Parts: sequence; structure tokens; C-alpha cells
Amino acid sequence: MITRYSTAEMRKIWSDENKFQKWLEVELAVLSILEKRKIIPRNTVRKIKEKSLISVKRILEIEKEVKHDVIAFTTSIAERTGDAGRYFHYGLTSSDVVDTSLSLLLKESFIEIGKNLNAVIKTLKQLAIRYKKLPAMGRTHGVHAEPMSFGLKFLASFAEMERHAQRLNLILENISYGKLSGAVGCYGKVLSPEIEYEALKNLGLKAETVSTQVLPRDRHAEAFQWIALMGASIEKICIELRHLQRTEVREVEEAFSVGQKGSSAMPHKKNPISAENLSGCARLLRGYAGAALEDVALWHERDISHSSVERVIAPDATILVHYMLGRLNQILTGLNVKEDQVTENLRSSYGIHFSGQVLLKLVEKGMTREEAYALVQKTAHHCWDKRKYFGDELVKEPKVRQFLTTGELKKILDVKNYLSHVDEIYRRAFSINEKKKTRSKPKTKKK
Repeated sequence: MITRYSTAEMRKIWSDENKFQKWLEVELAVLSILEKRKIIPRNTVRKIKEKSLISVKRILEIEKEVKHDVIAFTTSIAERTGDAGRYFHYGLTSSDVVDTSLSLLLKESFIEIGKNLNAVIKTLKQLAIRYKKLPAMGRTHGVHAEPMSFGLKFLASFAEMERHAQRLNLILENISYGKLSGAVGCYGKVLSPEIEYEALKNLGLKAETVSTQVLPRDRHAEAFQWIALMGASIEKICIELRHLQRTEVREVEEAFSVGQKGSSAMPHKKNPISAENLSGCARLLRGYAGAALEDVALWHERDISHSSVERVIAPDATILVHYMLGRLNQILTGLNVKEDQVTENLRSSYGIHFSGQVLLKLVEKGMTREEAYALVQKTAHHCWDKRKYFGDELVKEPKVRQFLTTGELKKILDVKNYLSHVDEIYRRAFSINEKKKTRSKPKTKKK
């Protein structure tokens, strides 16, 4: 991923230094078990550890000649470790090291991604609470519909991100598998299921149930589907903020720093550039997910058609979604909600948003639904065209006065009617979160 859309934490994870360090950790984990079982001489691991410093430069030099990155890596270690080095990579095939290390790198990446996701969840919750009591115009098809709590915009995204956090826990579990089972998954002469289990356990991984020369790629595809879905939810928030920042709406604005400029030609411009940036980034994540699906089907026990894909999408997708979550949190924490404009927009449709409530009340009082609908619709459209207040025009209708008093009509035309269940919606959203936390707490032993 280009530096512009990278974060320091994720660049470090996907650096060559960290990749080769993970390869070394996998190799040493296996050697430790082989030494423990007296399959290789004592002190082999100690001798290799003392001298096996990673030299990315040397590995790349050897790779230019041998055209094989794992052989270049093992050769570079053997050069430094003398006689002990002859046991390095003992009984293993390249994919044992590469695939198990990839699981470690993905696990490390998703833990970092989870930190940024938790920050977004916290910010969305704060915004939802802050604007819970602010009546706003709800829109369907981009058109004024009925009033709602402005805070519900943030609460809905809070609940969605909570679902992503739950899914992330499953992704972390499903990606935390390795394989140390040799050339086609049958272990060969040196390795065994017991050695594999013990070595992987020391690495914080579980052994793949059935592996070939590689880990099954459905595990990776699932992880990249999560990333794509995460991107879709980020884009969903950004699309809403971009619409709300339109001049005709202007209910929110992205933070605009001192010295910032919105347009080279038009000095007045304040554009939702961060939200637009994230909408574009989300398209990339969907592309990575498609590529990951293509990697599931490999020839027989393995080919390398997946390898070139994963070298790109594994770092790019994880780095990008980490960046996106961080930038989204910056947008949300710096968001300027124009409460006066929210209120003004609510008033701007002359009260016709009460049409549904009036319809129901007329039906309740005895008018047929068809007659009530036609009457309310005619009055609402007249008010919209002539810019007249809905309530004033309703009281002029003789049929309305037959069924509703002025006092009853006033009660109907009250925006608070639309917020009567907001507290319950909030309780429901937050209680799900609390239940999840309660379930995740470890049980304490009784004394």
C-alpha cells in the first residue's frame, strides 16, 4: 500500500524485517520440539539463535540468484550458523513456514485493526448520546419523510460496528491456524501431528484439521470478506455525511483546519474530502475480497497462483482498512453538527411530514382510509407547492373539522410524537453491547 494510505503500525507488521522474523520464529518453534524429542542434537536451537540475525539485504541478494525466497532465507541463516545450520528447515516444506507465518501476520494485523474499530465504536456511541434529543428530518429516497432523532444516525452505525467487532472475534479465531505437515500434508519422515500441535501451540496457533501443502484458502477469503464488509459500512457512514454536507442540506461539516484550502479555483469551498476518500478506498477493499475468493481453488494439493495475489492483497487490504478506520474516527471526532440547520431543515417542509400521523388519526376517528389518504395528500401537496403550513390548511378543511378538533390536531402536529420510543431503541442498542461484554468476561472460580 502506498505511504499516503498507510499507518506506521501496519507498515511495521508487513515489513520485510517482520516477515522474515516470523519465518524465523516458525523455524525455531519446530526445531525446539525436534530438539526436545532428541530428533536433532542438543543446543542446536541455542546455537542458531545466537547467530541467526535477519539480514534482509543478504536474503534479497541470494533470492536474485536462486529465484526462491524461502531458500534464500534458509541459505542466509545457514551461512551464519555453522554446523547447527544444517538442521535449519529440517523436515519442513516452504509453505509450512510461509503459510504459518502468514497466519501470524494476519492475526497481528487484525488485532491492530480491532483497536481502530473500537475507537470508532466509542466515538459513534458518544455522538449518538450527544444528539439523542435533537429532532431531525428523516429522509427516504433523499426526500423528507418523517422526523427522527439525529442521534439515531450514529446509533445505527454504532450497532453495525458492534456487529463487525463480533465478527472480528470469529475472524481472529478462524485465521489463527497453521500447518507444519510437510510437502502434501502427510508429515513425511521427520514431522508428526504431535510435533505440529506442540510447535503451533507455542506460536499461539492451532493445527489445521486437514491441510495439503498449504492452508485452505477459505480461511483467508473469509477474512478478506470481513475487510470488504467493513469497508462497505465505512462507506455507508461517509455517504450519509457527504449528503448531509451538501449546501442544500448543510447539517454537518467535516473539520476544516486553519490554512486548509478546499479548491484551487473557488476559495469559498469546504468539501467533504475525507469522506469521499474513504468511499473510494472501500472500492479497493471489495476488489481485494474478490481476489481472495479466486485463491480458494488451487490445483490438487497446491499450485502458486494464490501466492502473487496474497503478496499484494494481504498487506494492502489490512493496511488500508486500518487507515480507513483511523481516518473515519478523525472525521467523526472533528465533525461539526449544525444543530440550528438541522432544526431549520425540519421546519422547511411546512409540516407536511405530519401527514402519516394525521392519516392514522382520521382513520381512527371513523373516516375510510381511502378518503383520508386522498384528503391528506391533496392538502400536503398544496402546502408544498404554495409554501403554506400544513396545520393551518388542515383546519380549513370542513371534513377534517368533522373528525378532529383544533386541540387534537395540535397534539398530532408535535414532533415529540416521533421520539417517544427513542429511549427504548437506545436501551436495546446498548444492552446488546453490555450483554456481549458480560458473556466475554472470564468466569471466576469459587473459593
